[in-house]
Amino acid sequence: MFVFYWIVGVLVGAVLLAGLARRLRAPYPAFLALGGVGIAFIPGVPSLSLDPELALALFLAPVLMDAGYSTSLRDLKRNARPIAGLAVGAVAATTAAVAAVALWLVPDMPLAAAIVLGAIVAPPDAVAALSVLGHVSLPHRLATILRGESLLNDAASLLIYRLGVAAAVTGHFSFAEVAPAFAIGVVGSLVAGPLAALVYLRILRRVEEPMSVIVLQFSAAFGLWIAAEALELSGVLTVVSFAITVARRAPGQTSPRLRVISNAVWDTAIFVLNVLAFVLIGEQIGPILARMTPEQEFAYASVAGAVVVTVILVRIAWVLPASAIRRVGFGTDPTDRDDPRQSRDLGLGAGFAVSWSGMRGLVTIATALALPEGGPGGGFPYRDLIVLTAFCVVIGTLVVQGLTLRPILAWLGLEDSDPVGREVGRARAEAYGAAVEALSGDRSEAADALRREFHAALAKAKAHEEGLAPEGLPTDRPRRRAIHAARDRLLALRRDGRIGDDAYFVLEEELDWAELNATPRGEA
Repeated sequence: MFVFYWIVGVLVGAVLLAGLARRLRAPYPAFLALGGVGIAFIPGVPSLSLDPELALALFLAPVLMDAGYSTSLRDLKRNARPIAGLAVGAVAATTAAVAAVALWLVPDMPLAAAIVLGAIVAPPDAVAALSVLGHVSLPHRLATILRGESLLNDAASLLIYRLGVAAAVTGHFSFAEVAPAFAIGVVGSLVAGPLAALVYLRILRRVEEPMSVIVLQFSAAFGLWIAAEALELSGVLTVVSFAITVARRAPGQTSPRLRVISNAVWDTAIFVLNVLAFVLIGEQIGPILARMTPEQEFAYASVAGAVVVTVILVRIAWVLPASAIRRVGFGTDPTDRDDPRQSRDLGLGAGFAVSWSGMRGLVTIATALALPEGGPGGGFPYRDLIVLTAFCVVIGTLVVQGLTLRPILAWLGLEDSDPVGREVGRARAEAYGAAVEALSGDRSEAADALRREFHAALAKAKAHEEGLAPEGLPTDRPRRRAIHAARDRLLALRRDGRIGDDAYFVLEEELDWAELNATPRGEA
């Protein structure tokens, strides 16, 4: 019973921390990390164990599925150069630098263990990055680069991580032996993911119940990861390529009701996984601190502090020189080269914004938790030091960088011409035109009302210098006013006992969907 109350308390505490983060317009993983620190010092915390082999599947598969589904393949291609530089080059440079620092401070640490430590702390986290981007105004190109990096850098870091773990456990490693298998695995993953997506979409056509579809989505995420690992493919590339393929093909066969419900469920699941990860890492930190001698405390703190500084400085040293080179830098969006407002390169300011957006989070925690456990001589070498250092890197980057990124961006004054907004406005105008054309043969009174509404929006688009349609339709505001009045009357009928709860819930759902017909952005 105590464990049940403990879990409920942790979830409620996480909700309060996330609410505080929203009020401060800060990334919620930073506050969850601070909560994990608190858990490490609470006596009598119940032990929640997790099989290390399941840690990566549990935490990474759904996060990558969610991030991959919302990733633009077009934008990935247009920004392939800087994304590849960060997702591969920066990860490799950070891994090497961290390994060198660890070996310098702990000469007895095996090289493979030092490389594993570097791979664990090298990749910035997708959830942390997206959480920060939701509260800051960042040029579209920079946001695209950060999203693409956080999606793809896991593949590079996990490859190094797995090779390092295998070398540390077996004491043997040969690049010539693993290179062919690695190449086949990459190609196989990029083929298996889209093929699995095509099979999944054929199954999806026969399933209409939202609950069943959501179960299939999570089953696909976990099943693909486990199957890819069993076949010695890359779980990251398989899941990401699957998600991108589904995102390109599924919208035409997915109902609006399913999308609304699915998005809410996935957002909640990602939040709960973040909470669970920080709880688990906090529980591991407590026993590690209890086992340490005073001499070890100083030595471990020195290593952790040095690694935190290293990951921050290496990213800055990697990004700033690249930002000075236009072709591989972080300046003008390729979609806006003809726009005079985008004529200048964003230069070092944009480079520093990208270099300071390297928050670590769920990926680092998951890979640290996945290290083999055991007693003296039976577990992964220097596991306690690696786990503690990984946790300190997450805390350091989320708190120091995550909480200072918004004021730094405001100081830099980075702006762009809102290419996404302009694309939305033009596409909205074309969509409204298609809607009018579809109603051309219908002379009913209802169709005539709809035609007048869309014609009014199209007239505003034609009057706009760039042909952008307005964000809301003319009936959005009166629609909401009328529905709110209808809700008040329904509540009064229910309160007076003139209708029962069953009838009330049926009508409430009808009004919900009627209100969702209004343009979402009009609510602002």
